[in-house]
This record gives sequence, C-alpha cells and structure tokens, in this order.
Amino acid sequence: MTADATPAFDPRVFFAFGGRGHGGRLGIGYRGHGPDWVELELPYAPCLIGDPATGVIASGPILTMMDQATSLAVWTRLGQFRAHATLDLRIDYLRPATPGKTVIGRGECYRTTRNISFVRGIAHDGDPADPLAHVAGTFMMIELSI
Repeated sequence: MTADATPAFDPRVFFAFGGRGHGGRLGIGYRGHGPDWVELELPYAPCLIGDPATGVIASGPILTMMDQATSLAVWTRLGQFRAHATLDLRIDYLRPATPGKTVIGRGECYRTTRNISFVRGIAHDGDPADPLAHVAGTFMMIELSI
C-alpha cells in the first residue's frame, strides 16, 4: 500500500470502537470475516428475551444482527465504507433460538452493481447445519452531499 492509499474497510476495526449504537446496546460482537462475508454474535441476555415463559431471544435483536452482518459484508466486499440503506431484508425464521445460547450470524455479499448490493446469510446457535433463520436482501448506495 502506498502512503496515500486508503486502507480497505476492516470490520474488526469497526467493532474495536464497540458499544455504540443499536448493535452495541444489544451486545452484538465481531467474530470473523473474509473477502465478502462477516460473522457476528449476539450473546444470550435476559433483556433480549421475547417471551419470559420460553426464554427465547426475541426476533428483533436477531434481525438487527443480520442486518448489520450483511451490511458489513457489503463494505468488506467493496473494500470501503459507502453509505447505503437497507432496501429490502427478508428473514425466514426456521425455528426459535435455543435459550441460553449465543446466536451467530453470518452475512455474505454475493453481488454488487453500481448502486445495489445483494446479500444473504444465516443465523444459528452453534450448528450452521441447523440454522434458526435465513436472510436475503438488497442495499442501495446513497450519495451523500455534505
């Protein structure tokens, strides 16, 4: 890298600032990444339970984690931060999360165009072969004028 080159987007650095925003409040953390994917975790916490009778994490925090994982996957694939908005994010819940277990979300950006990025991912609680949710969606790039 030359002295004037911009470093590639690194989700690990993004999470080094920690505890900010909605994801930070939920306790979402970084696990790993590759050239077009990011893996996050949502640790089990009593404040995330949707129904006290079952002890299952509510769907909202899981959707938030998957939105963040797929969004970060876009920036990782692009190698840079680019302002974008979630245009569509469909989540199919296959089963409830297991009470007491951390939920792991892996988002992948599998295609980008000039203005749209296409993403998919899964959430599981320990076994990727037994997912609790699948997501598919699109992000639209936004031009900012400051």
